[in-house]
Amino acid sequence: MISLFNSFKIIALLEGLSYILLLFIATPIKYLANDPQYVKMLGMPHGLLFMAYIVLAVLLAPSLKWNGKTLLIILIASIIPFGTFYVDKKYLRKSK
Repeated sequence: MISLFNSFKIIALLEGLSYILLLFIATPIKYLANDPQYVKMLGMPHGLLFMAYIVLAVLLAPSLKWNGKTLLIILIASIIPFGTFYVDKKYLRKSK
């Protein structure tokens, strides 16, 4: 069975990938080629992954002993391109 921690790692990876695809592939296609189909296709999955990332981070914070500052950094990383990859490297690899 997958633990909450492993679920968070997977969600963080997928959320980061979906954000990169949305920002650097789908959005330019929408505005340069006037084709919004890719934004529509990636928008909903990214939104769901974003919400799952936030919820799982808040749920995991006490068990991983993240203080308020650390949790805030982890939450803010979700809105910065490549931020979830930084979280994985800095906070998740050394946690378990």
